[in-house]
Amino acid sequence: MLWRKKGKEIKNWIRNGKNALLVTGARQVGKTFLIEEMLKAEKVDFVKFNLIDQPEIISLFDATAEKPSDVFLARLALLTNIELVKGQTIIFFDEIQERKDIVTKIKFLVEEGSYRYVLSGSLLGVELLDLKSAPVGYLDTIELFPLDLEEFLIALGLKRNTIDILKNSFEKLLPVDDFIHKKIMEAFRIYLVIGGMPQAVHEYITSHDYNRVLSVQNSIIPQYKKDFSKYESREKKLRLVNTYELIPAELNEKNKRYTFTHLDKNLKMDRYFDSFEWLIYSGVAIPVYNTTEPKIPLKANEKSNLFKLFLSDAGLLSAMYGKSTIIKTLNGDESINYGAVYENVIAQELKAHGYELFYFNRKKQGELDFLIEHENACLPLEIKSGKDYRIHSALNNIVSNNYFNISRAFVLCNNNLSVYDKIIYLPIYMIMFIDENSRDIPKYSAINLTQL
Repeated sequence: MLWRKKGKEIKNWIRNGKNALLVTGARQVGKTFLIEEMLKAEKVDFVKFNLIDQPEIISLFDATAEKPSDVFLARLALLTNIELVKGQTIIFFDEIQERKDIVTKIKFLVEEGSYRYVLSGSLLGVELLDLKSAPVGYLDTIELFPLDLEEFLIALGLKRNTIDILKNSFEKLLPVDDFIHKKIMEAFRIYLVIGGMPQAVHEYITSHDYNRVLSVQNSIIPQYKKDFSKYESREKKLRLVNTYELIPAELNEKNKRYTFTHLDKNLKMDRYFDSFEWLIYSGVAIPVYNTTEPKIPLKANEKSNLFKLFLSDAGLLSAMYGKSTIIKTLNGDESINYGAVYENVIAQELKAHGYELFYFNRKKQGELDFLIEHENACLPLEIKSGKDYRIHSALNNIVSNNYFNISRAFVLCNNNLSVYDKIIYLPIYMIMFIDENSRDIPKYSAINLTQL
């Protein structure tokens, strides 16, 4: 079984959750498998209903739409051989995108109180946009992504104490032991090719056959494209396919910015806006928006019509680039440009770690690859895949500008850790320790206005 960080959150819900649980994420990121494994690990009674394999569940929803929840549950019990025990059984509805309004019905099922519920499915980000109302207060949500770098390294057998050593180096800004550094960099190059889709990772650790991994990846991409058929008109489907297929080429451009006129020079962006939105909300693409000021809040200066668009998984990007790129990556060939895949890894790591992503570009200052809000400050990140990792004029301009008040910046590169004034050079794999999800808002004293 692949270890997943979100497994802990699902376990916590199984042990303590009162609301229903919704697990979202792109297709093939392992939602169903993780939910079932956590339910089994906690040794709880559960029954699973799959709305694709069991279309009669959808018919049941239709037939009981205006009836009380206990009527629905009584009829649901007839569709399984597993006894539903009140106060004990957890009901798992999978592939709920087939009947998205189950999310609105969940409020009444939770209120009825006989069972607890976990929901999952693909394209939920897209489908839920169309709901008229959401059951606020009755639904907890967990978003699952492809395996991040730390999860991948653990799948390869990296020990926890080695991760602790690497994290200590990151926190204390100390160079990593050269032997360890070289081995982790070797694993990072493999991650560029394999990525974090669970089926691809499992295939790699089982067979170590890159051709079989590529076959897995090449089977996932058409599944994504098949999902594009959710669009009703042929014209919109074609726009969506074209928008998705152009991402690898756009990332190979110098500035990596998605230029919609490359789709059709005669069309305005608003004709394609719904395609960009669909890819983002379905979880198959990650946007990085332009911000006009490297100051927090970055969102306040966002320009939503200027953005970079990354794939949700770097392994899928490598697969789309083809076998020659994969072979050169595994050989450490320096003749190819790794910038696109490197930045894709950073984008998906930061997204999975809870950050909103931005970049900065201004003629006089230059362009910064990524900006995030980290530890109550604006943190610039430059990504360097080659030997010239110390050449970064835009970063120098921003850091030296007192108006922006940048206290530190990270350059993620292939080299070992070093520090030069405000600029910290980190091995690229240390992206796994830049994590917003692990930070909570501190507690503050409560204010009492009763005397006023």
